[in-house]
Amino acid sequence: MFGVGIESAKKRFEPLMDRFRREIGRRVRQTRQILKHEGPRGLADRVRRSLAQWMAPQSERSPFRVRDVLKADLSRPPRITVPEIRDGEPIIVNWVMVPPGPRGGGHGTIFRIIRRLEQLGYENRVYFYNIYRGDHDYYSSVLRQFYGFHGFISDVDAGMNNAHAVVATAWATAYPVWNTPCAGKRFYFVQDFEPYFHPVGALSLLAENTYRMGFHAITAGRWLAQKLNAEYGMSADSFNFGCDTSHYGRLDQSERNGVVFYARPEVARRGFELGVMALEIFARRHPEIELHFYGNRIRGLPFRFVNHGRLGPDELNRIYNRCYAGLSLSMTNVSLVPHEMLAAGCIPVVNEAIHNRIVLDNRYVRYVRPYPEALASELEAVVTSKDFESLSCAAAASVRGISWEDAGSAVDAILRRALQPAEQNRAGLITAI
Repeated sequence: MFGVGIESAKKRFEPLMDRFRREIGRRVRQTRQILKHEGPRGLADRVRRSLAQWMAPQSERSPFRVRDVLKADLSRPPRITVPEIRDGEPIIVNWVMVPPGPRGGGHGTIFRIIRRLEQLGYENRVYFYNIYRGDHDYYSSVLRQFYGFHGFISDVDAGMNNAHAVVATAWATAYPVWNTPCAGKRFYFVQDFEPYFHPVGALSLLAENTYRMGFHAITAGRWLAQKLNAEYGMSADSFNFGCDTSHYGRLDQSERNGVVFYARPEVARRGFELGVMALEIFARRHPEIELHFYGNRIRGLPFRFVNHGRLGPDELNRIYNRCYAGLSLSMTNVSLVPHEMLAAGCIPVVNEAIHNRIVLDNRYVRYVRPYPEALASELEAVVTSKDFESLSCAAAASVRGISWEDAGSAVDAILRRALQPAEQNRAGLITAI
């Protein structure tokens, strides 16, 4: 009987042992291939990635609160009171935003506009949409220290005071702006097409739905205004990007021997992988040219490069002044980087796309079909230009008159025009969103 039991157990476990042996063999062969082609660092990266995926939560933390979305019944638009603008009194604007980190690009643009509005007599208030329970005092200090804002700061959950305008600044903030009962015409400060930030699914749809809320859009560049108006019927106005020439400009006696890349692997819309492939081709052709990476810390690439990580404006301007060309890729709305490069006399090479051409609209930007060989060839064409000095000076001059004050003045004009009551409503305060 005992022998029969052992034989029975062997028959049951033999398939499991065969599967185990096959799996071990497969993993050993795979490990050899990884070591051969990627080395110990490649193997270590794969192990860390697998462990991170195993330890990660099953679902990502959403950038919104469910109760805010459930409360926003888009089939029943609220009726909003809009206070009259009185002579001698400031226009009051409530800005609803996620809490900022130091030197955030999106927040930086918002507060450049706010500073100009303050110069023009506006009263600006900031309300945090703080769903992650971050420390309010810390984020308030970030606004004071890094963005120079000294006005009123509160939290959406504490309720918003009445204003002339209430402004959503990111898709998740549009839901509390819809839900709040406070007075003020609803606006949407749009810096990018945010449904593209997510894979097609619930989050991209929830982001897209905010363009159906009937807010008046104020967009960074004409491409977004055209897109939102054509595809969602939004009333939309745009302002042109400014350029901070107090920090970015050509430096005397700067020697150029490089190409710079705005490298953001964690931000898919900045095309990191495409840029790396283009630079690998370029590096083989021109090993004498230094490659400078900034934006985030990068490692493990198959060519030499200088890894700068995050830089402040003055440090970044010095890098631009060491480079002939800069690679800046944008799969959605363009970033501020090409204008900053131009100001320093560094020629931007960007991917050919209607959103880049419309927003940049600059003859010195090199628009290139978005595949590695074409991008590498255009970088090479800039580096080998016969009269680069004249090209560089002309490029810098092309953005010299572009200022954030002009951008802020354009937003002022948009707000004043949109806040004027319709002829039939001049006697009262009630208007649609």
